[in-house]
Amino acid sequence: MSHDYHKNPAAVSALSPEQYRVTQENGTERPFTGEYWDNHEPGIYVDVVSGEPLFASVDKFESGSGWPSFTKPIETSNVVTKRDFSHLMVRTEVRSANGDSHLGHVFKDGPRAEGGLRYCINSASLKFIHLDDLEAQGYGEYKGLFGTSKEDA
Repeated sequence: MSHDYHKNPAAVSALSPEQYRVTQENGTERPFTGEYWDNHEPGIYVDVVSGEPLFASVDKFESGSGWPSFTKPIETSNVVTKRDFSHLMVRTEVRSANGDSHLGHVFKDGPRAEGGLRYCINSASLKFIHLDDLEAQGYGEYKGLFGTSKEDA
């Protein structure tokens, strides 16, 4: 199924000040303050601006950092990385490919058995879609990530 994910001006204008600061101005929320850092519900996380699927709860792990952390994106084509030289550090920034939202950073200190990466993502850049709501919100194709067949819908 093909989707047209893009930077949605209406979604940008509806962002909270914190969401705008993070996604549009490359901000970072304070650790342990974001809505999803401690979320353990099954589902996927999408870009708050474009709706493109980014990460799944099955790839989320407790990093102790205070931000939602994932071992990999759902669709690598929906995530782009670029060098970030801000704050007198060299880091790898993570952005949504179609919405161009700043999401966070990726580090090489994740679980080795899962590839060794830690996608450290700001809750403010994400919208969580619960497993039970995937079909109704147009993300039914991702139910398979949770061992749920489409016939169960």
